[in-house]
Amino acid sequence: EVLTEDSPAGTGFLPEVAQGWEAAAEPLAEIGVRTAALRFGVILSRRGGALAKMLTPFRMCVGGVVGSGRQYWSWVSIDDVARAVLHTLSTPQLSGPVNVVSPQPVTNREFTKALGRALYRPTIFPLPAFVARIVLGEMADALLLASARVLPKRLKESGFEFSHPDLDGALASLL
Repeated sequence: EVLTEDSPAGTGFLPEVAQGWEAAAEPLAEIGVRTAALRFGVILSRRGGALAKMLTPFRMCVGGVVGSGRQYWSWVSIDDVARAVLHTLSTPQLSGPVNVVSPQPVTNREFTKALGRALYRPTIFPLPAFVARIVLGEMADALLLASARVLPKRLKESGFEFSHPDLDGALASLL
């Protein structure tokens, strides 16, 4: 299932957090203040976050698919995050929920293969879902095993152009 800003809210930890901060902005919108609730995917940056945590096992040649590998990861480069924030601020008609994700979400298997290619490393050691749950508890489901095939419908409709729409290009610029 492809998700956009118009899709019903999901369930679980991250969707509930997003619903909470979006609800906190509703009183401002009700009195006429333009509000935009930015919904970020996995932000890729060389300075930290998810990508930095993935690099060590991949560089040591022990990176691999998490769980089934079929779960979608909606990602975005840090450069596109900064540009999307500025675009949202300077585009008066852009309000409400705004998905800040690449227009090309990938499965965990595709992400794993792309990161392996970018680092010239094999990706042959899978991380079974039960091991992820032992290590991360219920956060494994929220962060690694949940699937969200999200598209940036409102950003694209407002004329935003991504610098890094595809994962291979984004990783090449970051690594």
